[in-house]
Amino acid sequence: MLDAHSQGLLNQYKSLIPIYTQMAEMIPSKLEAFFREAGFVVATVEHRVKTEESLEGKLALKGSKYRDIFDITDIVGLRVITFYIDDVDKVASVLERLFEIDWENSIDKRKAHEIDSFGYLSLHYICRIPESQYSNPEYPEINKIRFEVQMRTVLQHAWANMNHDTGYKSGVEIPKVYLRNLSRLAGMLELVDDEFSRIRREVAEHRRNVQKLVASGNLEEVSLDGDSFKSFLQIGPFDRLTKKIASLNQAEVQQVDLSNFLPLFKAMGFTTLGDIVKMVKDYSDAAYQIACFQLGITDLDILSSAVAPQNLCTAYILKNGGGRPGLKLMLDTLNGPSEYNDSMAAFLLEQTKDLPFMNQ
Repeated sequence: MLDAHSQGLLNQYKSLIPIYTQMAEMIPSKLEAFFREAGFVVATVEHRVKTEESLEGKLALKGSKYRDIFDITDIVGLRVITFYIDDVDKVASVLERLFEIDWENSIDKRKAHEIDSFGYLSLHYICRIPESQYSNPEYPEINKIRFEVQMRTVLQHAWANMNHDTGYKSGVEIPKVYLRNLSRLAGMLELVDDEFSRIRREVAEHRRNVQKLVASGNLEEVSLDGDSFKSFLQIGPFDRLTKKIASLNQAEVQQVDLSNFLPLFKAMGFTTLGDIVKMVKDYSDAAYQIACFQLGITDLDILSSAVAPQNLCTAYILKNGGGRPGLKLMLDTLNGPSEYNDSMAAFLLEQTKDLPFMNQ
């Protein structure tokens, strides 16, 4: 049974439920929209409004510490789950820009050093919506009600849920062997969380270094992989040959994604971007000869930007003894395995056998 003061707080809560519900729907939507516009990815944004039963239990224990319902800061609660530890601070920065932060009541639980505290290392902000962000004359309480936002990683969130499910931290005595194993697991998960963030930082640094090397032209030093090939394509390594081929028919060049050439170059034994540059240098004349033969009997006025790298690969395969099997492998890699590719490889072989580059 609640005392009169606590019952009054509960009655206030009941009268504000429509506003609490509106806030619990509006605030996550605003956050998610901000994240999307910033290109910032989080795992999920959860929200809830404290139930009447839950609030009644809280008031029964410590209702006297609250002057009115606005002193209770966690009736509306949000949880932002990030993939990486570093992103928790980025989310916090977003909140600081969007909302007024009650620093006195906010808490950084990540500063805890207990061995079993991993799943509880959330950053908790107590926030308020400023009128500059949103206001409604019919519901002025929206700018008065404070709400809680918890920020943690996916692994921290999973750990906290597992602990809750096993009854750990519930006051029920658990054998020490289980507590020890749980603590060991907490340490492992914390290490994994740190490692994920470290790896992401190193991958980002690798990408920056690759971009610098590509821009500087030191391509022999750049290993051929997804990141380096993407950066390589941005400098247009096949553009000159493509334009030369297109000029045969004064054709328009339709730009297409050339990333599917990466597995082909790897299958051809290329290991660096320098290998591709060498192929362009050594086989452009042969690739142009193939295009002259192919386009000489057509009136095509639109060409795919893939024509240059495909003709380069065709010339490379034929000059290095790949023959029909090599051409079929090229077509299977670029277009997907098909019986048609074998007959197309035979046709390509027949087309090119008398071209000058084949007899040099």
